[in-house]
Amino acid sequence: MYEKILVPVDGSATSLAGLQEAIALARVMGSTIRLLHVVDEISFMTSFESSMALTAEVFESLKKAGQEVLQDAQNRVRAAGVPVETELYESYAGRVSDLVITKAREWGAQLIVLGTHGRRGVGRMLLGSDAEQVLRQSPVPVLLVRGA
Repeated sequence: MYEKILVPVDGSATSLAGLQEAIALARVMGSTIRLLHVVDEISFMTSFESSMALTAEVFESLKKAGQEVLQDAQNRVRAAGVPVETELYESYAGRVSDLVITKAREWGAQLIVLGTHGRRGVGRMLLGSDAEQVLRQSPVPVLLVRGA
């Protein structure tokens, strides 16, 4: 049914919940999983470390951390016997949700699986919801998996 499943990962418990669900689906359907990690300047600049300048050294550190997230997720998928690809995408502008949609189109994903915090009300309004934006804009089905 779904030969290509795109799974954005960020190393969080919520992301891991989405990954585990994608692995279960991929095993049943014989799918390939593509793991996507976005290293983005916008998230860094709006985080608690925003008083720090985004130097080349800091950005390299973010890329290294992203590679570690991808490696860990790739190991989990391989251990389950599921074919897996990875992509680390560096973004200097744009919302992560837009980049996920772009990458899904480029790769020809047939399903996107991602974890969500399930925020409601003011929390969602203030923080925004990348998961909701992916859901609204995706050209393919999206499975949202609520994290712990």
